[in-house]
Amino acid sequence: MSILLFVLGVLFVAIGIAASIALHEVGHLVPAKLFKVRVTQYMIGFGPTLFSRRRGDTEYGFKAIPLGGYVSMVGMFPPAKVDDGVSTGTAVRPSSTGMFQQLTSDARQAAAEQLQPGDENRVFYKLPIWKRIIIMLGGPVMNLIIGVIMFAILIMGFGSPQATTTVSEVYECVVPASQQASTGQTACSDEDPPAPAFDAGLQPGDRVVSYDGQEVTDWIQLSAWIRDTAGEETDISYVRDGDTVNATITPLLTERPVPDIDGRPKLDDDGTPVLEAVGFIGVGSQQELVPGPASDVLPAVGENVVAVTGVVINLPQRVVEVGQAAFSDAPRDPEGPISVVGVGRIAGEVSAMDEIPIESRVATLVGLVGGVNIALFVFNLIPLLPLDGGHIAGALWEGVRRTFARLFKRPDPGPFDMARLLPLTYVVAVLLMGMGALLIYADIVKPVNLFG
Repeated sequence: MSILLFVLGVLFVAIGIAASIALHEVGHLVPAKLFKVRVTQYMIGFGPTLFSRRRGDTEYGFKAIPLGGYVSMVGMFPPAKVDDGVSTGTAVRPSSTGMFQQLTSDARQAAAEQLQPGDENRVFYKLPIWKRIIIMLGGPVMNLIIGVIMFAILIMGFGSPQATTTVSEVYECVVPASQQASTGQTACSDEDPPAPAFDAGLQPGDRVVSYDGQEVTDWIQLSAWIRDTAGEETDISYVRDGDTVNATITPLLTERPVPDIDGRPKLDDDGTPVLEAVGFIGVGSQQELVPGPASDVLPAVGENVVAVTGVVINLPQRVVEVGQAAFSDAPRDPEGPISVVGVGRIAGEVSAMDEIPIESRVATLVGLVGGVNIALFVFNLIPLLPLDGGHIAGALWEGVRRTFARLFKRPDPGPFDMARLLPLTYVVAVLLMGMGALLIYADIVKPVNLFG
């Protein structure tokens, strides 16, 4: 059964990512057709074509390697200028037999061979700059929309985990945090004092309804009252099997790490955790999914975008760390980049966890698909070819050049020749493929461990 659930989890996320890629390309396809650009191909995958069908000007199909997709539009590169530069005053592009120049020339020639009679006003490079930007933004924006929808389903439909007033576990004793840090002790010994909750008779499944004569409505409120009543005998009431049990409890004065703004323990200058004295009774809260309002969706998406942007900004360093972990005993950073293989593995592991309610498992899978789409949105906006952000940057640079030409009464410089950036494009493409291969290898030999 666990193997079946693992496979179903992987399939759920794989289909979700495949659909996201297909819709990303639809985000390019629809505005391109609206702006009358001739689109020759809409393909999911790369390599040999497995299946295709032509409708109108466009061939729609699937290719053998399902690691992306593309939309092919005519006129992505402006043609080479071949006049003599004298009668028109236009500079002639010099020819060269260098390798990079030959790559550029071959790409421009391949683009020119796609042109047919009647394509004069259906080429990409002749579109106004704002239309080109809309076409190239269409893909990433589609991923953002999918991400928003997934987060809306997650937050408004399933909800986010929140602590309830129902007890999930009761500790038998109290081991001070300083003792845990110094000795690593977690099990109880004869010298450790019993936990107040254990002494008061609390058991997993009990629901706390009153503390110190005050009605308990949420766990955070109860925790604050417990912290403030250290050493004081206090009345507590809880419900078990429909019956209300009244007891007294004396929270122990104990130490706990002080969290920083990110929820991680604050550290002293010498690296030891900063501790604070608080009241403690030794119970854990049962978590349940609580749906949130629509107003929580966009802030959650924004936080995810910021987090992914931080990873992208430090991507070279993060990839180096992944490589070091893959070929050494160093641990993987759970917040570092992972491949689709890693995402699929996490999906399978979550799906196979019988101790987690099915609702929580499905919610996690929905969150994974949403997170992948946010990552695709951010990553595709990197201003480097062959990514969408590279085409957007090229269009913006063309706008800057033409604006300055108008301001200074100079001749229109014409379309920016993106073909000149093809050598850099090939370098970036090789680096991206190398990064992808490294991440896949690392996710196989040393996967990210999110579950202890």
